[in-house]
Amino acid sequence: MKRACAYTGRSRATHYRHTAPGGRRHGPWLARRPPPAALSDVERAQVLALLAQADYADLSIPQVWARELDAGRYWCSLSTMYRIARTAGQTRERRAQATHPPRVRPELCATGPGEIWSWDITALKGPVKGVWYKLYVILDIYSRYVTGWLVAAAEDAVIAKDFLADAIHRNGAAPRAIHADRGGAMVSKPVSELLVDLGVARSHSRPRTSNDNPYSEAQFKTLKYSYDFPDRFGSLADARAFCEGFFTSYNHDHRHSGIGFHTPASVHFDTAHQVQDHRQATLDRAHAAHPERFARRPRPPRLPETVWINQPVPSQPTEDQLSHLT
Repeated sequence: MKRACAYTGRSRATHYRHTAPGGRRHGPWLARRPPPAALSDVERAQVLALLAQADYADLSIPQVWARELDAGRYWCSLSTMYRIARTAGQTRERRAQATHPPRVRPELCATGPGEIWSWDITALKGPVKGVWYKLYVILDIYSRYVTGWLVAAAEDAVIAKDFLADAIHRNGAAPRAIHADRGGAMVSKPVSELLVDLGVARSHSRPRTSNDNPYSEAQFKTLKYSYDFPDRFGSLADARAFCEGFFTSYNHDHRHSGIGFHTPASVHFDTAHQVQDHRQATLDRAHAAHPERFARRPRPPRLPETVWINQPVPSQPTEDQLSHLT
């Protein structure tokens, strides 16, 4: 046999494995015999029918197994009952589950100041660990102008309502809509009732989607990444004093990249076009003095015409629309 395998180039182990009694020569493996302790198909069907009974439909498998055992009936072991239910796809929740429609993606458009406001609340570290102050900020998304801010000792729905009412009163008119995330104060009953009474549309971010409130989040980053932002505030008065200086500088001195490097106050109070004319005149004088330094007439950065929260994505044309165009 050794010489025969050597002549044919076949391994002796392979030869003996295929020629041994019960070995596999051709075709698939033979079906495995079930062990003597295995349940029959009829018994497995009885276990599934037991789990589907009305009395047990709302119970977990261990509850069913224990109650049947207390009633003097033993069908199989607990692990076997799990295996039978798993094979039938019944190990997960067997009750009818409620389905919720997807959250609506907020889409807001502002073509001028005073149309859409965004507001949010952030935490400021207090003098010791565990002490936090809450900073409320309202932002006009078109001009990026901070129309109101407040530092309080805690987040509260009544404080939020009075804060919004005061900002609307000082602004002289209510915006068309106010956008916020789904914090407790934002969705509270006092705030909702105030906006309904004023005829202001409410808009909220989707859960766990910070990008739905981009302007407030970006403004908080500008605040906390400023060079003089302290690690902790010594008191509530210190936090208010710092925010007073910061928001005054932010509104009237900070050149914002999202509004053509104008100050938020200039865009909000409609003096940005005069600044644009002044910038253009300065660039024209530089161009006239050294035309060789410019490939074309220089122009200042443009002001945005439309500002969006989640601008709609243009849909692809259908085949019928394309055929109509052609």
